[in-house]
Amino acid sequence: MNDQQLVEKFPLIKKMQNTEEVIWFNPNVIKTEDAMKHISVTSEMVQDASDRLDRFASYLQIAFPETAKTNGIIESPIMAIPTMASAIKDLFQTDFDGELLLKCDNALPISGSIKARGGIYEVLKIAETLAIREGLLTQTDDYAVLANEKMKQFFNVYSIAVGSTGNLGLSIGIMSAKLGFRVTVHMSSDAKQWKKDMLRAKGVEVIEYAADYSKAVEQGRKQAENDRTCFFIDDENSIDLFVGYAVAASRLKKQLEQLGKKVDENNPLYIYLPCGVGGGPGGVAFGLKLLFGDHVQCFFAEPTHSPCMLLGLMTGLHEKIAVSDIGLDNKTDADGLAVGRPSGFVGKTLEQLINGSYTISDETMYRLLALLVDTEKIQLEPSALAGMTGPIHLAKQGANLQNATHVVWATGGGMVPENEKVAYYEKGRRYFKF
Repeated sequence: MNDQQLVEKFPLIKKMQNTEEVIWFNPNVIKTEDAMKHISVTSEMVQDASDRLDRFASYLQIAFPETAKTNGIIESPIMAIPTMASAIKDLFQTDFDGELLLKCDNALPISGSIKARGGIYEVLKIAETLAIREGLLTQTDDYAVLANEKMKQFFNVYSIAVGSTGNLGLSIGIMSAKLGFRVTVHMSSDAKQWKKDMLRAKGVEVIEYAADYSKAVEQGRKQAENDRTCFFIDDENSIDLFVGYAVAASRLKKQLEQLGKKVDENNPLYIYLPCGVGGGPGGVAFGLKLLFGDHVQCFFAEPTHSPCMLLGLMTGLHEKIAVSDIGLDNKTDADGLAVGRPSGFVGKTLEQLINGSYTISDETMYRLLALLVDTEKIQLEPSALAGMTGPIHLAKQGANLQNATHVVWATGGGMVPENEKVAYYEKGRRYFKF
């Protein structure tokens, strides 16, 4: 299908080519229970991931003392942001019903982003599998034993590789190095310098590329293919990453219950997830659909210059189409979302589950970043603001949001150095016209 045929079949592409902010509602959504029948990932796999994270809790409390207050469970708070909600309504001159909540994955311990969920989980699974295989651990042991020097020496025989735009590299690099693995992070050109510096300071080998995310992933795969002791963590195709992210759903459910929030036919839940290649937001959305079924609607949010998942889902081409195929440059300050080609695994898994996707400009993200600091004193990184315009898009499209709970997933920002935070905020303020 050539460019002209694509635009004729999917007219929204024309607006995307002009880097306009758009929203796409998925016409292929069916009842959750019917969609799940065709998906290979199961609720048992997600439960297995949750159980494994519980087993590692005693180790994590020792290795990362900041997790002690949550008993070694890597989790983030959720909070209402009413002042920000009012400010958004004023900014976009659009009202919407329902309460706006922020899921603060920027505050996740260890690596300060949503990638701490799937990325750390997959590293822990690799460590457990190796240690059990060698008779150094059983599932009934106290996993605190993994913190001793003998175990670190054992893991040092093995290496871990990953391709990343930044946050996944941080999560996997920090966790792998702490356990004792040798670790290499292949980073794309759009990765922030401070993320590279932080990884190197923790003993991680960082290899930089002038190309984008796809090249970094390709090189990470090559490294593992040539080394039987090297494990490649594949953000595009890993089921382990996916189920690690999906564990977030059961924890969110408990938090909503603690807030007295009902989720049912008369009290819908809307989730807005910043999306790059798709693994993190896809896993979270899948877990939420498992728990809440049709009562939750999940939307991906992507930069106007990098809407790879929207493009793949809308056309049904998934990983066979990239944003460059429609003339977009994949250049955005939202480094975690700077992905030109989506995960085929995630797209095909969610093609009948995800409710839609929308785009957001860098300028809008920066404005929202500054607004969140001014209204709620919360500092995120630019990509983590992508979900914030979700309720506005839905309201403009006439969605019935009565009694709704809106959850914006704040995907990162906890590790951002102070000078970078100041620069982000000042850039955001400059976009406001006084």
